[in-house]
Amino acid sequence: MADRNQFFRIAVRRYGPFESAIAKQWDAFEAQHNTGLKLQAVPFDLHPLYESLFVHRGLTHSDWDVGFINTDWLAEAEESDALMNLSPRIDASPPEGYPGAWSESLLRLQKFGNHILGLPYHDGPECLAYRKDLFDSPEERSRFAADFGEPLEIPRTWNQLQRIAHFFTRPEKGLYGTAFAAFPDGHNTVYDFCLQLWTRDGELFDSSGRMLLDTPQALEALEYYRQLLNDTAAVHPASRNFDSVKAGFAFAAGEIAMMVNWFSFASMSEIISESKIKGRVGVAPIPSASGQGVSLNVYWVLGIASGSPHQDIAWKFLSHCAGVEMDKLMTLEGGIGCRKSTWSDAQINAAIPFYHVLEVLHEGARELPRLRQWSKLAEIIDCMVLDVIDSQESIATIVRRAQARADDLQNAEPSLT
Repeated sequence: MADRNQFFRIAVRRYGPFESAIAKQWDAFEAQHNTGLKLQAVPFDLHPLYESLFVHRGLTHSDWDVGFINTDWLAEAEESDALMNLSPRIDASPPEGYPGAWSESLLRLQKFGNHILGLPYHDGPECLAYRKDLFDSPEERSRFAADFGEPLEIPRTWNQLQRIAHFFTRPEKGLYGTAFAAFPDGHNTVYDFCLQLWTRDGELFDSSGRMLLDTPQALEALEYYRQLLNDTAAVHPASRNFDSVKAGFAFAAGEIAMMVNWFSFASMSEIISESKIKGRVGVAPIPSASGQGVSLNVYWVLGIASGSPHQDIAWKFLSHCAGVEMDKLMTLEGGIGCRKSTWSDAQINAAIPFYHVLEVLHEGARELPRLRQWSKLAEIIDCMVLDVIDSQESIATIVRRAQARADDLQNAEPSLT
């Protein structure tokens, strides 16, 4: 790469708040450290980001200095030596308040023995985001009670969610009851499936650590998900093309009454200038079929590429971004800071009244297992879910086919952890 030594290159998840935050964080860093390097922050959609970092080995070559790393990818990063071990630098010069300034739930997934592969950058478990102005409206409450003979309330079950989604779907007004991120990127439908499974008391892995898809709970979850995603009277018609980011922006645009998505998109709707629903957003636990609520904890870390020619500068930049002010800055741009100080910050909670709920959501959040071949297993789940929602084929047949693929992979590579 021409003039590589003149540039500090970051592979960024394509999302406006990430892109603006990282640029401002670099400007503040450069003003202090005077490295003379020019920032090249290149945004990628989710799957192209993974390909650049891991398939094309951009982390181990000199393509990148810092990468946005989803926690789903950390086991693969450890296996392939794609990220620098930060432990010696943390021991010598820990980031501000490390480790006590963060929840343990944001520190453990990047730790492998004595290796630490990144610092927390963006957080936000899944939750139910909803329009308070719709749910609190006396007119809407009266209409709903007349139509359904029950009070309008935040849904606690999946059946309630679908019923309320029917009520709020008004295509002539550009409003839909709910939306799902069903774009095939190996993530969004996988997360949806896990939530549907877990809220039916199902499990994705058996006691020996093998992925188990052919279960009654999985079949029930997929049956429900198929009929819901194809319920045009309840679901935003663009859901098949939505990833979580696009669904979040549709919510901020006032097109969706409620959605299960990452906390960050509820927060974003109170921050970004183009939001049409500022001051009208609420968050609640995810509905359940079993009565047992659950959330999913997936977060982003900044990691230093093992092939970076600027590793010393990269470490100083990561420490800079992890500090109190930069974590708060990222939140004010529309992301979700990871420090406890940000969660309780008075200015943040004044702008986003529900922000303090983050700590409660973390308490009930589950995590996906760290598997170095998780991306391959996730692809199997993704294909299974897409086959379910895009066809009328027997769900039992689809699940058996997916289970056979998972068995073949796990038999070929029995040590996936």
